[in-house]
Amino acid sequence: MKELLLEIERLLLDFKADSTQQEEKGTKSAGIRARKLSLEIEKRMKAFRKLSIDKSKDY
Repeated sequence: MKELLLEIERLLLDFKADSTQQEEKGTKSAGIRARKLSLEIEKRMKAFRKLSIDKSKDY
């Protein structure tokens, strides 16, 4: 789970950088990267939710 959290954090930082670059500089390729990252973040968040539910059942 720790690796997943680190991966989510890295993806969020990359997303923030690309979305900011798109907003401030109007860079089209940064927008494309941000949209692609949003899909990757969604997948990882679903995996986190599943792991979190499984872990809460252990308590």
